[in-house]
Amino acid sequence: MAVGILLITHEGIGPSLVAVAQQLLRNLPLRTEAFEVPFDADPDALLPAASAALRRVEGDDGVLILTDLYGASPSNLAARVARLGTPARRVSGLSLPMLLRVMNYPELGLQDLPAVAAAGARAGVIHDDV
Repeated sequence: MAVGILLITHEGIGPSLVAVAQQLLRNLPLRTEAFEVPFDADPDALLPAASAALRRVEGDDGVLILTDLYGASPSNLAARVARLGTPARRVSGLSLPMLLRVMNYPELGLQDLPAVAAAGARAGVIHDDV
């Protein structure tokens, strides 16, 4: 059982997070790709390319789509891509802790990884009073 990971983000976010995760983990255990949505892009025009990215990372158990900001163009595009037929789940609020947590549980299926992603994001927020 393997899930692919697709980051659909504003420009500069997804590729940077993937690069840092690769540096920290050396080898990403899940097939991962970042798809950037330019600020001036037409989401309809990006749908075929985003769909192709989804197919490139598709695992036996589907694809977890991580987006940076719920309700923004990347998240809306992710919602459309998730409805194209490939089993997919979408989680917004992407952060490095979220991505790393997902990578630490490569054996989990698509039904469990969204909760793991959200837990990683929550655990990554620390209010330090120092």
